[in-house]
Amino acid sequence: MGSLDGRVAIITGAGRGLGREHALLFAAEGAKVVVNDLGGAVDGSGDDRTAAELVADEIRSMGGEALANGDDIAEWEGGGRLVEAAVEAFGRLDVLVNNAGILRDKMLVNMAEEEWDSVIHVHLKGHFVPTRHAAAYWREQVKAGEEVQAAVVNTSSTSGLLGNPGQTNYGAAKAGIGAFTVIAAKELSRYGVRVNAIAPAARTRMTEQTPGLGDIVKAPSDPGTFDIWNPANVSPLVAYLATRDCPISGQVFFVQGGDVRLFQPWTMTTTAHLDDRWTVEGLAAVVPGLVDGEGQGGGPPPGG
Repeated sequence: MGSLDGRVAIITGAGRGLGREHALLFAAEGAKVVVNDLGGAVDGSGDDRTAAELVADEIRSMGGEALANGDDIAEWEGGGRLVEAAVEAFGRLDVLVNNAGILRDKMLVNMAEEEWDSVIHVHLKGHFVPTRHAAAYWREQVKAGEEVQAAVVNTSSTSGLLGNPGQTNYGAAKAGIGAFTVIAAKELSRYGVRVNAIAPAARTRMTEQTPGLGDIVKAPSDPGTFDIWNPANVSPLVAYLATRDCPISGQVFFVQGGDVRLFQPWTMTTTAHLDDRWTVEGLAAVVPGLVDGEGQGGGPPPGG
């Protein structure tokens, strides 16, 4: 018995890298998998749908059930067709893993409008659209009296949660996905849907092309050394978050190698307080102390 027996899962961007590893593990754990991938290059250009077909074939050769899908998940109609395809092929949908993404790295002063728009489109809208269609499906299931124990697993990044120069577009999208996750978890709990996110560190086409990371993420020359950058290390956490009885929702996890770490959400810390309006001069005297951890006590401002 696998941990995902009977579950039907959509995994976007599953033709290569992390998504492929997710799809293979989900299938090995008993899930029926919709392998979604446009098959584009790292920058989003191109359209080679054989990537999804190859992974689906690999799953079938293992004795699993899989459907290849080439819909554009950042387009409204494409996201709708993707959800419909899963339900039509396998009779239901239990899990959505939003993994698809692209890179258009550039320093801010050199970034073109299209380089910003395309990354925000694929990552942020590419998370929103499939989740929106899946959520509508699950809501209708609940209205029809069906029990729903569904899961969404999103893909954020330390580039957004911690920041990385040269990736204002990618980082902004990935930070937005973190916020999207937390809010969607609050909204969809009434329909039996849990929403979490991962911020993975692994060897993929993206990390191999990120300046300064190419050499770092190489596989160890000694086959006996644990390869902390192997993308397969990430997938067990995704699979766990997708299990029927997982109790966790609204969380973002860093995962690399054998490490799983919980991110702390944005939080207010040091405080400067007056029982009156601040002046610019007064703030100049105290705000540097807030940054240095020297608050004046008290708590966050009401409604802050």
